Amino acid sequence: MLGNHFELNITIRHSPERIPVKHLSDSIDYVSVYELVKNRMAIATPLLETVVTEIALEILQRFALAEQVSISIRKMYPPIPGMIGSVGISFELNRKEL
Repeated sequence: MLGNHFELNITIRHSPERIPVKHLSDSIDYVSVYELVKNRMAIATPLLETVVTEIALEILQRFALAEQVSISIRKMYPPIPGMIGSVGISFELNRKEL
């Protein structure tokens, strides 16, 4: 999604094996999530819907503790004549839906 400005928010619901969570292995490595998103956003894609669904699927596939992913993405300066503002979509995927 090169050449544009986006705002991306991700919430990952997870089920830790132990509580309280004291170790990274009991949680989701958010640095890895960031790298996954950064790599995916570097691929030019015409639809925001494609981007968010692929990111959600990849998070659920890569992180066994992830139960649900909610993503919202906004294109900050859409090329729509006369429009001031942003456009965006939200998507939610539960592991049970796979």
